[in-house]
Amino acid sequence: MASLKNIKLKIQSYKKTGTVTHAMEAVSAVKMRKSQERAISSRPYARAGLRVLAGISGSTNVARHSLMHVPAEGKVVIIIITSDKGLAGALNSAVIRETEKFIKEENLSRDDLIFLCLGKRGYEFALRSGYNVVHFHTNIADAIDEREFRVITDQAISLYRAGGVREVRVAYTNFRSIFEQHPAVHKVLPLSRRAVEHMVEEILPVRGKYAEVENGNGVAVYTIEPDADEVLAALVPRLVNIAIFHKMLESKASEHSARMVAMKNATDKAKEMAGELTRTFNKARQAAITREVSEITSGIEAMK
Repeated sequence: MASLKNIKLKIQSYKKTGTVTHAMEAVSAVKMRKSQERAISSRPYARAGLRVLAGISGSTNVARHSLMHVPAEGKVVIIIITSDKGLAGALNSAVIRETEKFIKEENLSRDDLIFLCLGKRGYEFALRSGYNVVHFHTNIADAIDEREFRVITDQAISLYRAGGVREVRVAYTNFRSIFEQHPAVHKVLPLSRRAVEHMVEEILPVRGKYAEVENGNGVAVYTIEPDADEVLAALVPRLVNIAIFHKMLESKASEHSARMVAMKNATDKAKEMAGELTRTFNKARQAAITREVSEITSGIEAMK
């Protein structure tokens, strides 16, 4: 009977675990949808900025801007975006591996790198590896807006403008679908028109109100006031901010999606284990009943 009791306790434990993981799956699904909608909603903003940048390009030399100038040498700033929590499968480890791959391919040493970490897992990786971490932010809210995010982006812009930095890259997880997320390391500074175009292309449209947005390939003719240089000075930092902000939204959507899938797998596994243990319990109970019946029958026969 002790064995049957232990099996029953295990069945109850798996069922309770399944209840918890199912609840976490539902929460992650809601958060994933909200993050995905926010990422998609930034597409018109990015396209409008791209059109303005293209229009200004015909009026002034955009390469003169400090954030579009390409330095010959300097350090590389990596903004690594990871989650603060686990239970998201291989999401964080994939970003870290992609970052290590980039560092190896570019033949960069610790002295060549500066890290800005968004998320606890990336921060722990940078410290563990001995990299120079100048800023780190944890517990960034899902609901943070583009204006609030400028506090973070301004730190990367300040590092670039201070000199001694040749480029700024973002290591993040690109959200492709619920079951498909790809780690990537993309350049955001020096800003180029191609970088903005790539950002717009990465924001995948879905069925609904964002599916019919115009492609924005045409270049509008602008009357620029007060002058092109002043408009460019205001526009470029905003484009840098939306580029990094969008990558954070992609990472948020990927995190919640990966956690949703991981919790679904855990729920299914808990149900499977509870089912197997239930069958084992039934077999053991049937064997015990058969044994008792056999003992009773043997006793009756002996008494005869």
